[in-house]
Amino acid sequence: MKIENCVIIGSGPAGHTAAIYAGRAMLEPLMYEGFMAGGVAAGGQLTTTTDVENYPGFPAGIGGPELMDLMRRQSERSGARIVTETVKAVDLSAPPYGVTTDSGAQVAARTVIIATGATAKRLYVDGAERLWQRGISACAVCDGALPVFRGKHLVVVGGGDTAAEEATFLTKYASRVTMLVRRNEMRASKAMQQRVFANDTIDVSWDSVLSEVLGDDLVAGVRVTNVKTGADSELEAGGLFFAIGHEPNTGFLAGQLETDESGYLVTPGNSTATSRPGVFACGDVQDKIFRQAVTAAGSGCMAAMEAERYLSEHAA
Repeated sequence: MKIENCVIIGSGPAGHTAAIYAGRAMLEPLMYEGFMAGGVAAGGQLTTTTDVENYPGFPAGIGGPELMDLMRRQSERSGARIVTETVKAVDLSAPPYGVTTDSGAQVAARTVIIATGATAKRLYVDGAERLWQRGISACAVCDGALPVFRGKHLVVVGGGDTAAEEATFLTKYASRVTMLVRRNEMRASKAMQQRVFANDTIDVSWDSVLSEVLGDDLVAGVRVTNVKTGADSELEAGGLFFAIGHEPNTGFLAGQLETDESGYLVTPGNSTATSRPGVFACGDVQDKIFRQAVTAAGSGCMAAMEAERYLSEHAA
């Protein structure tokens, strides 16, 4: 079995930046970009985003799929080999590490860079799938400033820190923000709750769950059900944001790497190293705080540089 210097698993901004740097370092990286891995196309979550206005270098904005296509082309130009398969299992018991894809193909790797990201949790109520990315988002920081949401009444689903933070962020652009909270209290920290309650632009709808998204081509409103009374009500709204958490795409690792309580891969400060030597993690699979394309790209650069250093220090 051929032993690769560097295998990159995942193809979002983190994975492609790692591929670009590893390729330029003459590591001849092999990338498995995935085939509908995590429920999204190769390229990751940005392929589901119509407009990206906060990635440096594109003052007029750029479509998410177009941005990922440009990154892919640059990875190949830098010397990366890209295979459109999903990795289903890895053997990290001892280097060189084994990597197995859905097709049964196997390779061994001296270093592995994991860039499989995290999938935003969504509610699949009536209308939600049909209007996804047509006024529905799972990232307020990514999409809240888009023209489609400006000056509108926006609805945020969730009651944790993420929901509180995103609702507060959206008040910069929205006319009103309504938070739908399932219980009669929020799970968010006291500090985040105080920030919400002190903001006159935010309303909190307690004991409320989303039951339907209304609209033809764009979100026009939501139907809300009170969990205590069962009563339904409708709210006019120009946008809906899911803020109910993310699921890191680590199932294929079968618990071989250290994770935190939420399942994110643990890497020490100022490093992308995991609990196994020669295995590095970058992007949203190890970042539950920022979750931005630009921060993912930065960590991809770090992972490739650390992989190069590891290989130089462990030359056969």
